[in-house]
Amino acid sequence: MHFYFDPVCPFAWMTSKWVRLVQEQREYTVDWRFISLRLVNLHVDYAARFPPEYEAGHTAGLRLLRMAARTRSEHGREAVDPLYAALGARIFDREPVPDEADFHSRRGTREFVLPALAAAGLPDELADALDDEVWDEQLRAEADEALELTGKDVGTPILHFEPPDGVAFFGPVISRLPDPEEAGELWEHVIALARYPGFAELKRSLRELPQLRALGVAEGEIGRTQDWHGGSRRQLR
Repeated sequence: MHFYFDPVCPFAWMTSKWVRLVQEQREYTVDWRFISLRLVNLHVDYAARFPPEYEAGHTAGLRLLRMAARTRSEHGREAVDPLYAALGARIFDREPVPDEADFHSRRGTREFVLPALAAAGLPDELADALDDEVWDEQLRAEADEALELTGKDVGTPILHFEPPDGVAFFGPVISRLPDPEEAGELWEHVIALARYPGFAELKRSLRELPQLRALGVAEGEIGRTQDWHGGSRRQLR
């Protein structure tokens, strides 16, 4: 499976945690690939479409993906797995911070990524790629690759099942992490839909805030319901 992610997307992170549970139970290979929300929305008026913190957050995601692209180039595709795990844990599996808006931009700084690189067993110099736009061409190509598989009216994550001939979808978007005993069974249902010829979409815009400590939702708690449109939350319930 190919898993296209932006490291600042909470729903991609939640789905990745589910996928890792499935990997522990089944012989399942995942190629972690990149899709930058900032590059996908390059020509979008952020002020009109998104909440105020999104532009800084998506820009931080682009910077992190530059570093991930250099990591893959110099240390192989297998190095992306622990890097994404370390970044996601630092971004989402932590307590909320007082100045959450400032944190959106700090996620793309050298100070933030160095502990993640250390946790992934990777060298500090990879952080030099945060400001290196030479990687953007590769990131644009990979985003185009993902959107060619699904169409453009999607978000992250994008999963390409049984490549190269299998189908790709946006999602699955989940807000609660399944128990280990449920993870594999739920995944089989997703695979069954993905394998059915002609299946295109199963969707609603109402989503619970994901069970991530950084968002103020602890394990076992149920996040408040939000109404999402065009990749951003618009209404709270």
